[in-house]
Amino acid sequence: MDRLTFIGIVALLFFLMDWYVFQAVRSVIDTMSGNWRKVIYGIYWLITIISIGGFLYYNLGGKEDIGRDFRTIIFSFIFVNYFSKLFGVIFLMIDDVGRAARWTWSQFAGSSSGLTSGKEGGGISRSDFLVKSSLVATAIPALTMGYGIISGAHDYRIRRKTVNLKNLPASFDGLRIAQISDIHSGSFFNKTAVAGGIDMLMDEKPDIVFFTGDLVNDRADEVKDYQSLFSKLKAPLGVYSTLGNHDYGDYASWSSGEAKRKNLQNLIQTHKQMGWDLLMNEHRFLSQGSDKIAILGIENWGTGGFAQYGKLNQAYQGAKDAPVKLLLSHDPSHWDAQVRQQYEDIDIMFSGHTHGMQFGIEIGDFKWSPVQYRYKQWAGLYQEGEQYLYVNRGYGYLVFPGRIGILPEITILELKKA
Repeated sequence: MDRLTFIGIVALLFFLMDWYVFQAVRSVIDTMSGNWRKVIYGIYWLITIISIGGFLYYNLGGKEDIGRDFRTIIFSFIFVNYFSKLFGVIFLMIDDVGRAARWTWSQFAGSSSGLTSGKEGGGISRSDFLVKSSLVATAIPALTMGYGIISGAHDYRIRRKTVNLKNLPASFDGLRIAQISDIHSGSFFNKTAVAGGIDMLMDEKPDIVFFTGDLVNDRADEVKDYQSLFSKLKAPLGVYSTLGNHDYGDYASWSSGEAKRKNLQNLIQTHKQMGWDLLMNEHRFLSQGSDKIAILGIENWGTGGFAQYGKLNQAYQGAKDAPVKLLLSHDPSHWDAQVRQQYEDIDIMFSGHTHGMQFGIEIGDFKWSPVQYRYKQWAGLYQEGEQYLYVNRGYGYLVFPGRIGILPEITILELKKA
């Protein structure tokens, strides 16, 4: 199937979904005055025109002509509109399947009794109930996602953890590490709010800062407007970073292999320009007097079809004698798949990647997100034996420009001598 055919099919499916849900809207507002019906019809189809028109314009050559903020608005319209309507379609399909079953029964029974609506004693019919339920089922996720965009996208939360390490040198006792991950600068739409999160981190006065990958969605120039903000991240012992799966441009179309390689080189240069020490399968030593610990950083390495560019053996080489080893590795699946299996003296691995799916529930110590069915370790601190993994919930967002329940995170992790 060629690209144009695929785009056409998707646009047609969007329209059919809109038309299907519109039947429920029309049946519910049928008793309103003509003017009110026209207003509601107009709003409904205006949203459809914006959604489908934006989708076609972007995919048929307009992607280079629209700004990032406008692109975010269009994507938001499309995502919220059709994701919400999926829930309404489910209820409508239940109603239509029921109607079809009753009609089929009436044909075999030789009677029209099977076509009754299920209304008894003047109450609402089963069919009317399902139609109205479909609109409620559409409205609830739409409103929730709207709130997630307006409020949740930049509602940064500082999460504090303490890890006790028996081999921690005395001079590093109390070391405060700030971690952020998954910035995804290509998705941002509120520069002031993003700057506020950076200020929150700097107010913590960490000794060292870790960034664990996905600075952009695909292209290095996405971070251009935010480079000066993230250059403000400073710490006495430095800022260390690594790459995530999105940083390589693997999910974008490129005119040539050379263009893709140039994009990666530009991104690497951006890390340097911001004053971040990007670790590409290598390590650094932190020294305090005669004491030292090692920071290892690898390129992306993940299971489940994600790229495995990382070479931990290369980063580990020369760091074996360090009493404490801290690893930056974007994908938390790396911990069980390789780190714990082959490197039992890596004390803590810092990751991100999952975003907590940007959706879930966190109340006290209870947390749930659909992403936990894909990743065993998906948010927070984990321990196996004497090894630890911390999975940051992410600073930014991807696809859906907001967060519901799982809020953007700034981690402050303190090391203490056990």
